[in-house]
Amino acid sequence: MQYPKGKLIAIGGAEDKGTDQEPEIIHRHNLNFFELGILKRIVEEAGGFTSRIEVITTASMIPFEVGDNYMNAFGKLGCTNIGVMHIRNRADAMQPDFLERIKTCNAVMFSGGNQLRLSSIFGGTSFLKTVLERYHNEEGFVVAGTSAGAMAMSNTMIYEGNASRAHLKGEVKMTTGLGFIDDVIIDSHFEKRGRFVRLAQAITSNPACIGIGLGEDTGMLILGGSHMEAIGSGLVIIIDGHEINYSNIADIPDGNPIGIENLKVHFCEKGNGYIVKERKFLVEAAEGALIKKQVDVE
Repeated sequence: MQYPKGKLIAIGGAEDKGTDQEPEIIHRHNLNFFELGILKRIVEEAGGFTSRIEVITTASMIPFEVGDNYMNAFGKLGCTNIGVMHIRNRADAMQPDFLERIKTCNAVMFSGGNQLRLSSIFGGTSFLKTVLERYHNEEGFVVAGTSAGAMAMSNTMIYEGNASRAHLKGEVKMTTGLGFIDDVIIDSHFEKRGRFVRLAQAITSNPACIGIGLGEDTGMLILGGSHMEAIGSGLVIIIDGHEINYSNIADIPDGNPIGIENLKVHFCEKGNGYIVKERKFLVEAAEGALIKKQVDVE
């Protein structure tokens, strides 16, 4: 089996924490941005401050504000080789200029917003096919995303689900995502928005998948499509449904509470890791040293 040669960086999103580093506009428009520490990690993984990074604002309904904020944030890090793609529909996604730019950059960054916009606009396009091919075949190519941009990375994607009703069958809506990683379902803003039960229902419906609940200002660096390292200041929660003994989700009517037995949960802080294919928790994966070694061996 051939493993992807590129890197995924999935971030849970974050509100402005009022630090001096973050522009006022981020707080004012509630853009679900994230701390510059994680942004710096994206730059480092992409090859350094001269790397070409293309920011894709498709998911957002305020794309120009989002694009300006990324330009400012990357600029504070000394990284100025940044492009912004305001792709608003499928016709935009098929423009030759955008396709050429995506062929030559070192990293792409999907912003937050509405993940269904990402799957419906990019699904089946040459644009997405090119990004997928580069991710699978090119060493060091980075695909990053925050909030909706992270949730859309997986093959199975949550696109809707009110956290207060997520314990009821049928309240969590799923579809096909962008397909950068199989066998996982990703959720964002995980603790702050109370989404544990939402992801638990998604995994109960798809127990072959691993649930990745990303806290704010927190993410997962994923190598080889399986080997993960927690980054950032918060918590990543892993939900494993492989050993579920009982669930009623197939038998009850929509709107009824679900029942689950033996759902397994792991908490990952910065430096912890996880191997999706082996369903194995890694205590020490700081700076990716252990993870990278295992990927190389495979």
